[in-house]
Amino acid sequence: RRRSPQTQGRLPDLIARAVHEALAAHDGDMRPAIAELQRRAIPDAMALLDACRIGARYDIVGHPPLPDILRKKSAHGADDVWEARPHWTRPDPPAGTHEVTALDINGAYLSALKTHLPLGALEHSTGNVHSRRRAGIHLITPPDWDHHAHLPNPLGNRDEPGPVWVTEPTLRLLQRLATDAYGPLCDPPVIHESWTSGSTEQLFEKFRQILRDAREKAIAEDDEVTLEYVKSMYSKFVSTMGESNFNREIYRPDWMHIIRSQAFVNLWLKAHKAHTAGLTVMRVLGTDELHIAGDWRTVFTEGRGVSQVKVKDVYDLQTGAR
Repeated sequence: RRRSPQTQGRLPDLIARAVHEALAAHDGDMRPAIAELQRRAIPDAMALLDACRIGARYDIVGHPPLPDILRKKSAHGADDVWEARPHWTRPDPPAGTHEVTALDINGAYLSALKTHLPLGALEHSTGNVHSRRRAGIHLITPPDWDHHAHLPNPLGNRDEPGPVWVTEPTLRLLQRLATDAYGPLCDPPVIHESWTSGSTEQLFEKFRQILRDAREKAIAEDDEVTLEYVKSMYSKFVSTMGESNFNREIYRPDWMHIIRSQAFVNLWLKAHKAHTAGLTVMRVLGTDELHIAGDWRTVFTEGRGVSQVKVKDVYDLQTGAR
């Protein structure tokens, strides 16, 4: 059953307690306290998640059977899933001198915890059919992308033609871009096979909210210790939920791929927002880097909150006449 609001309010402040204990153990010295908290970030994140999940509506299936597409092909190799990580530079920027601002997207992986995640073991299906109530991994033939001069391909830098296994966020983005609300910018992707389960966006929502609130409070109070601790908790939580010797409680490479892809989708959507507002998108890189020419403050709010952006760099770009 769902917990009542009164029960939710009694969740102990495990983050503040851990920070207090670390500082006390090191006589208030911030550097070793931060180092200790970063070392224990993974088990502490799992303990916080367990506390958030008491009485929750959905159970976490930490070790389901996995299809072969989610298994690494060698000890140091990769599985078959394409996360659509962007690495794009505008090929033909307008002539002239441009002041370009490199923006950093705050808490990219923290925001990406809100995404459609499959709850149980993945089940196989075939055919060009997609249920909004399910989530997982899909083998698709991606649509052609004719806007590379202005915007990166939502599929990222993929050179190989033909079908590719993508995650739920990538599929849903491509489907959105094929609607009239976006132009459409492309044709719908064709789905050949899927590995999915019933899904929810709420699986990590309480966990995400607590980390977000702790992050915002640490920023407001200039609390570097708590800020670094929280960053380590959510970044290491995502990076170790696949296959890691540091986190044996969850072995969900499907979740890891989906959360990472959601971060890339969120970045792509910010690039599209800037483009439709008349700004010139120059580069889109990795999880959280967006380079823009133009008055970006008319589109984005500067700050350190997860809904805001901060300036990473400002530089001039000289381009010749075409």
